[in-house]
Amino acid sequence: MSELFAIGESVPQQKRSATRPEFFARYLVESWVPSAKAATVIAGEQSSGTFMQLPGETAELQERFRARVCSVEDLEPVSEPTLRSAHAERRGHTGKYYRAIVELAFPIANVGPNLPTLLATVAGNLFELGEVTGLKLLDIDVPAEFAAAFPGPKFSIDGTRELAGVFGRPMIGTIIKPSVGLTVDQTAALVDDLCAGDIDFIKDDELLANPPYAPFKERVEAVMPVLLKHADRLGRMPMYAFNISGGIDEMRRNHDIVVEAGGTCVMVSLNWTGMAAIQHLREYSELPIHGHRNGWGALTRHPSLGFDFRAFQKLWRLAGVDHVHVNGLKSKFWEPDDSVIASARACLTPFAGVAPAMPVFSSGQWAGVAPELYGYLKTTDLMHLAGGGVIGHPDGIAAGVTSMRQAWEAAVAGVSLEKASAKHVELRNAIAEFGSKL
Repeated sequence: MSELFAIGESVPQQKRSATRPEFFARYLVESWVPSAKAATVIAGEQSSGTFMQLPGETAELQERFRARVCSVEDLEPVSEPTLRSAHAERRGHTGKYYRAIVELAFPIANVGPNLPTLLATVAGNLFELGEVTGLKLLDIDVPAEFAAAFPGPKFSIDGTRELAGVFGRPMIGTIIKPSVGLTVDQTAALVDDLCAGDIDFIKDDELLANPPYAPFKERVEAVMPVLLKHADRLGRMPMYAFNISGGIDEMRRNHDIVVEAGGTCVMVSLNWTGMAAIQHLREYSELPIHGHRNGWGALTRHPSLGFDFRAFQKLWRLAGVDHVHVNGLKSKFWEPDDSVIASARACLTPFAGVAPAMPVFSSGQWAGVAPELYGYLKTTDLMHLAGGGVIGHPDGIAAGVTSMRQAWEAAVAGVSLEKASAKHVELRNAIAEFGSKL
């Protein structure tokens, strides 16, 4: 299966139309009609066409605005449809279902620098077409000059490191746990313990935003003095991602509360606040945007429906997100490790001049994951967040943080976990505690 085109560069000259600027989308398509016909139907539906020829769709209009089919790579057909189509049933279809990788080119003039319309174009009603019994958006790519019209990450990896004062190693972090139920004072006390353990990064859980038992403003007012106290001791302030998710006006108010208190990061639930809201936040944000992808499984878990993470993270990078969650190795969730690593690589891969997003690993993480993670990625430009792996260390939080750093130092140096654990009691006890649990 060939690549869409060289990722990270502007659209190659041979891919470009001679008459109009275009962007590209690549799909897995399953259909009860031959794949070439299905591709043509999708191209028409997502640009100038409909189910029948209309007088206004002239040849000149099609030349300028109709999407074009670039390629159709046939795959093995299947005997049963992935998704039901009443459209196919009404026509009495009983044969095979064709499958293919389809690449389409869309005129930039159809969209302009508008993320909702870009999404409506590459991921709109095409999922609902009667000819389609399975469809997944695999990838998108755009010319660098088109990407430049979108905000993109303001801080990315380098800016995040500057604010956190962490260089040359992963940012080791954790999540406020329990996820819900802690009072303002209990949250501040936990943050004090975490900072005393020299943690780099702390985030609110995605379930914690502005509950009546721990109002957002009061939580910020309780937590920030703790962070500032430890900043004086450490010479750097641990980065705390406050969950500002909410309506557009609420997010702006919450962002401003964090800025005025001296905070250095805000967090959002990407899928539920929405792409336009995040782009709006990016336009005025003075802080890195930590993107939590909760709900992502609904968009990707079926292999023949929804989005591939390659496309998903590019869209959020265009919107301006600085960090994106990618799950964790050997986590408690459904996703296989190779998918997690592919997601992290996608965040770090150059894309049309858009800055990378820092991949965030979480869920069932602990020190013992570090060697494998580094072996796959060969970079420390990431956040490695461990809840139980830090807070639940048998020797306490400081030992949990230390064990994570010891494992990463060993991984980068090419030293085995076993050899490193013989030297470091914190790592040795982490292995004893978590090696068979997480």
